[in-house]
Amino acid sequence: MNDSKTNINWYPGHMAKTRRQIIEDLKIVDIVIELLDARIPISSQNPDIAEIIKGKKKIVVLNKCDLADEKENQKWLAYFENKNIPAVLVDSNSGKGIDNVVKKIEKVMEEEKEKQAEKGRVGRKIRAMILGIPNVGKSSFINRISKRTTAEVGNKPGVTKKKQWIRINEKVELLDTPGVLWPKFESEDVALKLAFTGTIKEDVLERAEVAYSLVKFLLENAIENLCNRYELTNEYIEEVLNRDNPENFNIYEIMLEIGRKRGCVISGGNIDEEKTAKIILDEFKNGKLGRITLESPNN
Repeated sequence: MNDSKTNINWYPGHMAKTRRQIIEDLKIVDIVIELLDARIPISSQNPDIAEIIKGKKKIVVLNKCDLADEKENQKWLAYFENKNIPAVLVDSNSGKGIDNVVKKIEKVMEEEKEKQAEKGRVGRKIRAMILGIPNVGKSSFINRISKRTTAEVGNKPGVTKKKQWIRINEKVELLDTPGVLWPKFESEDVALKLAFTGTIKEDVLERAEVAYSLVKFLLENAIENLCNRYELTNEYIEEVLNRDNPENFNIYEIMLEIGRKRGCVISGGNIDEEKTAKIILDEFKNGKLGRITLESPNN
């Protein structure tokens, strides 16, 4: 794949404005919720977040955990806990883990609340803000954690009137205009993982090339999932991969075979590459190939 395709520059003016807004909003919140995709916890981080939030308390929410491998989920929880970053597994679509997020926020802020109580400041709610890159499920998460209500807590003294707060419970409220940071493509590998999971749109990269790279990854890391979904045998895979062709030819042949199985045949018996690519990517994103994590904390 051509490296130049992964050097994507988002509109810098928009990014700068977003960053300024986040820095401004951070002054009035107690804790940051960093939303990540459980399948790609490192690739779905924005490297700027650590710098922007500096000394602010933070918890990590690994969203879409239902699409990620359960053993890997546990490894990632341990990874973040080892870095003294509290982490929670969440599936915002079903609501699984949402209550644990609220409990974790309260636990992290316990000491701070005690200090405030000693100073006679009792009853002030914990203010939280969500940060994440686009398409990690932020809207679904907000709807779940706020129980789909958008009750305004009201304006705070000294706070811009436009800032509204969502009541989560008696102790926690959420800023309803959380910032969204753009992903940074540190490498082709990161860009591809973001494309596999639908975090960046397929039209940013060539869809057929993205699907090819996903098939290659699955052949190397989740061959049973691939075989089961597309009724391929291990013998067939082995035979094709051992053909005396460059590796990319053989992997591409397996991708075309998936297209055949899915009825993507066009005139002359050729395979519709685009349609095949769309099927593979959509089925991966929707969990049809099973629960697969794309990066491990051990790597």
